[in-house]
Amino acid sequence: MALLRHLFTLYKNSFSGLSKDIWLLAFVSFVNRSGTMVLPFLTVYLTQELDFSKGRTGIVMGCFGMGSILGTYLGGYLTDRIGYYRVMFWTLFVSGLLFILLATIREFEWLCVAVFVLSMVADAFRPANISAASFYSIPANRTRSFSLLRLAVNLGFAVGPAVGGILAGTKGYSWLFWVDGLTCIASAILMRIFLAEKKEAVQEEPSHHDKPVAGSAYRDKFYLWFILITAISAFSFMQLFSTLPVFLKEDFLLNESEIGWLLALNGLLIAALEMPIVYSLESKLPPLRVIRSGTLLIGLSFWVFNFFPHILPLAIFAMVIITFGEILNMPFTNSFAVSRSRPENRGQYMALYAMAYSAAHVLAPIIGLKIVEDYGYSTLWHVLMGCCVSAAIGFTLLRQRMVRFSELRRQSA
Repeated sequence: MALLRHLFTLYKNSFSGLSKDIWLLAFVSFVNRSGTMVLPFLTVYLTQELDFSKGRTGIVMGCFGMGSILGTYLGGYLTDRIGYYRVMFWTLFVSGLLFILLATIREFEWLCVAVFVLSMVADAFRPANISAASFYSIPANRTRSFSLLRLAVNLGFAVGPAVGGILAGTKGYSWLFWVDGLTCIASAILMRIFLAEKKEAVQEEPSHHDKPVAGSAYRDKFYLWFILITAISAFSFMQLFSTLPVFLKEDFLLNESEIGWLLALNGLLIAALEMPIVYSLESKLPPLRVIRSGTLLIGLSFWVFNFFPHILPLAIFAMVIITFGEILNMPFTNSFAVSRSRPENRGQYMALYAMAYSAAHVLAPIIGLKIVEDYGYSTLWHVLMGCCVSAAIGFTLLRQRMVRFSELRRQSA
């Protein structure tokens, strides 16, 4: 009983002290992500429904990533100029219309164009959303605020792929595009009704980084190295949405519904575990050390496929590993990125952060599916583990630089 009381208190405390606006923003994010059905099944849709080769599928997914890169840049630019609130509303609303339009397109060339435009609009939302979280939170609970948003997103992601797998298997893939589009539009409307815009962010002075930056994010060399290393780890993680569903279909012989439930497990575990884990680690360990551990777990989650029989328990085990890797990686990289910025340049910083994942969207399907086509899945899993080890070393070197700078600053004080 004492253990249960301790766990209940830990879980309760992990949610305490967060603002009402963060909860409302999380609710909007939940509605939006509850309709996330297209992206988890896009590679399966292209290869199975439209009979595209893996090479062509990789190109379409690469167009998604290229649009994402441009979109995150534009989203950051617009966030600093017209505000996060307008950017969030219009990107949600317009991307909903574009998802519905995408259901009508089947030609390769037009699909490339449509996916590029859709991802450009949809991912312009991301820098604005991260900036909004920083406006609606305070530095002391910022990492947990991001975790609450991720909890909402992953609860939605637990619903979306599971329902999407059922719809794809029983009603057809066109339903996925309609549901995804309508939930985007609904979340835009809910945001306009319930969530008020906050004009001023809480001011803070960074205390654990080598220097605060008041100018352009593109001249912050430390941050640019951080973004590059984050992109390397994100490349591995993004295989979850590109090569892994095809691998589960081909090697594990899972159907769309089973793949959807397996992806939903990721969202359910994050919803159940991320907040108390982040609460326990938020102020106790250096963020880059936590990020490094998460990066290694992401690599390991794919590497295990090379050493054990391809049966369903292995797929579940791998999903559990990548989930813990995600929990230790993404909330802390998110918070770390925000802590480098100031309110006046936060859009730039968040755009660069989002672009790391957008670049991964480009490279993950193109390189991943090409490696599979030429050398097989086993080679890809080795490559991903190597990428994550390299990224973990990079995060370690960044941490060492921060420690050296802090020592020099204390000596000169």
